[in-house]
Amino acid sequence: MADAPTAASPSPRLTIPLSVGGILLALIGLGVSIYITIDDLAKIPLACPDRGFINCQKVTHSSYAHQHGVPLTALGIGFFLTMLVFQSPWAWRSMSRLVRLARLALATGGACMVLWLIWVELFRLDNLCLYCTSVHVVSILLFILTGIGTAATSPYAEVEPDEAESDGSDESGSDFDEAVLTP
Repeated sequence: MADAPTAASPSPRLTIPLSVGGILLALIGLGVSIYITIDDLAKIPLACPDRGFINCQKVTHSSYAHQHGVPLTALGIGFFLTMLVFQSPWAWRSMSRLVRLARLALATGGACMVLWLIWVELFRLDNLCLYCTSVHVVSILLFILTGIGTAATSPYAEVEPDEAESDGSDESGSDFDEAVLTP
């Protein structure tokens, strides 16, 4: 009886760029989130226009900026700190299904939150915050990098088509071929 094939860790040629890109994006998002949080807590005005459509003060001090008493920027800090862990080289080399799904779920949750925040800024507040927008862009880029990276490092990414299609009943796969070829 042959041993079942085991999944090897993804190549460092793939995981290192994913990790570096993810860590850089998470650090940028973390830095901007901390800056906006300092504005919120210390009441120091952001270096951003406060009149017209671009109005950081109106966005960051709106009723939407705090949910259940928690500043959204604090959630952003937590999100980016957690993404730092999941974007580490260790996490990208991990073949743990839990790590892979948690990273993808977190990135997806971040992207969904961003879509809601953009909707709030554009259709509820009628204003846009440049710093918030930079966090939104970083979150979407993290989502894209995480989705593509998770697919590319999947243990199933390099399965041969014959292995994936075989159901074990016929080694030649002729039943499948005949079903497809006959009208």
